[in-house]
Amino acid sequence: MKTLKIFSPATVANVSCGFDSMGFAVDAIGDEMTFTKTAEKGVKITKITGANLTYDVDKNAASAVVKKILLEANANFGIELTIHKGFSPGSGLGSSAASAAGAAFGINQFLENKYSELELTKFAMFGEEVACGTPIADNVAAAIYGGFVLVRSYEPLDIIKLPVPEKLRVVAIHPQIEVKTKGAREVLPKEIPLKDAITQWANVGGLVSGLYTNNYELISNSLVDLVAEPARKSLIPFFDEVKESAIKAGALGAGISGSGPTIYALCEGDVIAEKVHNAINEAYKNTGIDFEIFTSKVNPVGMKIIK
Repeated sequence: MKTLKIFSPATVANVSCGFDSMGFAVDAIGDEMTFTKTAEKGVKITKITGANLTYDVDKNAASAVVKKILLEANANFGIELTIHKGFSPGSGLGSSAASAAGAAFGINQFLENKYSELELTKFAMFGEEVACGTPIADNVAAAIYGGFVLVRSYEPLDIIKLPVPEKLRVVAIHPQIEVKTKGAREVLPKEIPLKDAITQWANVGGLVSGLYTNNYELISNSLVDLVAEPARKSLIPFFDEVKESAIKAGALGAGISGSGPTIYALCEGDVIAEKVHNAINEAYKNTGIDFEIFTSKVNPVGMKIIK
């Protein structure tokens, strides 16, 4: 194999109650990346489209991951990399994670799948650290494993892939503003009341149980965030209006995707998803803020080889 092209999906992290521990991959948007094997060792980025990202191989999340894996594997070849960003950095949809996870998955194909999904997640977490200063696992794990994931533990890293109910759909709106992950983390509370912590833990358990049992009512009841959402929603214009519109239209629940500004809503079935899509669009169209909106299935497989 000389050249490989892959699709690396966007992801929704936190999923309301699962801060830094839950996420899922989406089907509708993501990055496309090409890897070309070269005789010269090392990594070089030859083209970036769709976003203004650095070509510095040590500062770009994708190339930093490729470089790390090539060194770790003592590879006798190099890689030329192209990246097409299918969605904006700072969107709350795992932009740096798509780059980092896609890089780990792609280079692994040239190494005869030497590394497991868990090992690839660890490499991709390094890319997240390069991009935003924190080695977070929820987005990258969702992209690599596909479907829903639970980061059960960070030390040692333990990723649990969860089932996805067949009718589950996501509607997401991305207001065209940027919320930096670092800034969004700085507004989080330093302490959480015990009562709120217990409720949050219970909701994570409820969401996991709902996914396993196809219990949409339980999923709905569990999509409550008492930790990040109250602190972060002021960073997203008209958040409350969008959430209220989505739920009135029949969404199971709605919340902040990652650190924002994207707002996601989970729905049961295509008919309700279309109603929610229309309701959110109606709620935001006169705000004076440009936005993009999409409806998607949950992506069950994550990464895809295009050719």
